[in-house]
Amino acid sequence: MCKYNLLLFFLTSSFSLLAQTEKTEQGITITSLNKKTTVYTAESGALQVNVSPKDLQKFKAIGAVRYSDFGAKGDGKKDDIDAIAATHAFANQYKLSVKADDGATYYVGGKERTVVIKTDTDFGRANFLIDDTEVENRSASIFEVRSSQASYRPGGITTLTKNQRKLDVTLPVASLITVTNSEVKHYIRYGPNQNKGSDQTDIFIADENGHIDMKAPVIWDFEKITDIMALPIDKDTLYITGGRFTTIANHAPSKYTYYARNILIRRSHVIVDGINHFVKGEGVHGAPYSGFISISNCAYVTVKNAVLTGHKTYRTIGSAGVSVGMGSYDITVNRSLNVSFLNCSQTNDINDNVYWGILGSNYSKNLLYDGCTFSRFDAHKGVANATIRNSTLGYMGINAIGSGTFTVENCKLYGRSLINLRDDYGSTWQGEFIIRNCTFTPLAGKSISAVLFNGSYSGMHDFGYTCYMPERITIENLKIDDSHHPKDYKGMAIFANFNPQRKDSSYTETFPYVITKEVILRNVTTTSGMPLRISDNNYMFSNVKVTGL
Repeated sequence: MCKYNLLLFFLTSSFSLLAQTEKTEQGITITSLNKKTTVYTAESGALQVNVSPKDLQKFKAIGAVRYSDFGAKGDGKKDDIDAIAATHAFANQYKLSVKADDGATYYVGGKERTVVIKTDTDFGRANFLIDDTEVENRSASIFEVRSSQASYRPGGITTLTKNQRKLDVTLPVASLITVTNSEVKHYIRYGPNQNKGSDQTDIFIADENGHIDMKAPVIWDFEKITDIMALPIDKDTLYITGGRFTTIANHAPSKYTYYARNILIRRSHVIVDGINHFVKGEGVHGAPYSGFISISNCAYVTVKNAVLTGHKTYRTIGSAGVSVGMGSYDITVNRSLNVSFLNCSQTNDINDNVYWGILGSNYSKNLLYDGCTFSRFDAHKGVANATIRNSTLGYMGINAIGSGTFTVENCKLYGRSLINLRDDYGSTWQGEFIIRNCTFTPLAGKSISAVLFNGSYSGMHDFGYTCYMPERITIENLKIDDSHHPKDYKGMAIFANFNPQRKDSSYTETFPYVITKEVILRNVTTTSGMPLRISDNNYMFSNVKVTGL
C-alpha cells in the first residue's frame, strides 16, 4: 500500500509539473513551480519564467500584472527588456492586462527581444528609454501587438477582378485578405530612387460568406494569384494607453538601412491612446527610421491623442547615383485598412525642413487624419480613399497617388502646393478630389510661385499601370494667401506644367496620361487679388472643363 501511494504521488507530481509548464510562440517558457517568481535567460538566449503558485493566484484575482512583478527595476539604467517581455508573455498566457509602474523609467538596450502584446496594456505615466546606439537587430521591433488568431491561406481563389463583390469560398471568420501576383509589377519607380517595381498587391476584407467589404474594394484585376494570405479579424478591441517613449537615435552610416525599433501593430481592432514619442541624440549622420508606430496587415486601428516626433533628414546616394534625402518616419501604415489618426501632433515645428515628414504609407485604404498637426500626409504605393479634416499640415503638405475619393476639409495647409501627385509613381489618382473650407499658405508664407495641383508626367516611363489625373476636382471655400509672391508671379495656377514638352499635338506619349475632365470652383479667393488660371501649359489642359474660374 505504501509503495502504491508513493508511485501515485510520483505520477501525480510529474503530471502537475508538466501541466504547469507552458512554452509561448516566441519561445518563452513559463512555469508555476513552488519557487519564487523569477525571470532568467537560458544559455540559448530563451527566457525562462517561473511564477509561484501564490503569485499566480494573486495575479489572476487582480486580473493584471506589472513590470515590477517580474523584476523590472525602472531606474533608467538596468536593461528591463527581459522583465517586460516576461510580463507580457505571462499576461498573454492568462489573458491578463498589463500596467507599467507610474514614474518608472525603463531602459531598453540593444538586445534583440521583441515583446509580444496580446492584452490591454497601460503604459501610464512611465518612461521608456530606447537606446539605438548599439543594436543586435535594427529590424526587430520593441513591441509587437499581435492577434491570438493564426493567419491561413484560403484555397479556391485563383483570380480576382476589380470591384469584385464576392469570393466563391467560405471563410472560418471575417478576415483581412492580402493577394499578390509576382508575375505583374506595379509602382515601377522613376527618378533618383528608381527601381524595377513591386509585385501586384491588393488587400481587402471578406466576411464568412465571402462577401467583400465594398468600402475598401478590390482595386486591380488579378489574372493570376501567386500568393494569398488571410488574417482573422479580432472582434474585440485591444487598448494601448499612455507612455512616454524616448529614442536615443542611432549613429549608423547614412544609408537605407532602416531601423524598426518600434511598436508594431499587426492586429485588427486596436486603439492607441495618449502615447508620446521623442527623439534625442541625432548627430551629423544616421540611418532612417521606419516608424515608431508601425501599422501593418490589419484593419480598424485608431491612434489618438498622440505626440510624435519627426526625424532628422539625412542624405545618401540613391539608386540613380545622385544625392537624395532619405525618408524617415515616426508613423508608417502598410497593407492596412480603416486606419485613423485623431487629435495627434508632433514635437517639431511642422514647417522646419530639417526634419522629414512624419507619415509614410503603402497599399492601404481608408486613411483618416482628424484634428492632427503634422508636417505631411504621404501615400507612396497608393492609397484608396483618404480623408484629412480639421487638421494643419506643414511644409511637406499632402503627397499622394492612388484611387477613390480624397477629401480635405477645414484644414490649414502650408506645403509647396495644395496637393502633390507624386511624380516618382506617375502622378496618378484614379478618382476625385474634394477640398472644402480650407486655407492654403504656400510654404508658410515664403516667396514662391505655388500651384494647387502639382506633379509631372512625361508619358515615356512605364509605371506598371495606366496613370490618371483626378477625373473631377471640386474646390469650395478656399482661401489662398499668396501675398508673399515673387516679382514674376502670374497668379495661382490650378495645375503645374506637368509636361513642358507637350506643347502641341506633335508630342506623342508612349504611355498616355488620362487628364482631368472637370474642375469645379466655388468661392476661391486669393490675398493677392489675382485670379486663378489653369496652368502654364494651356495646351495640355485645354479640354478640362472649369466652372467658376
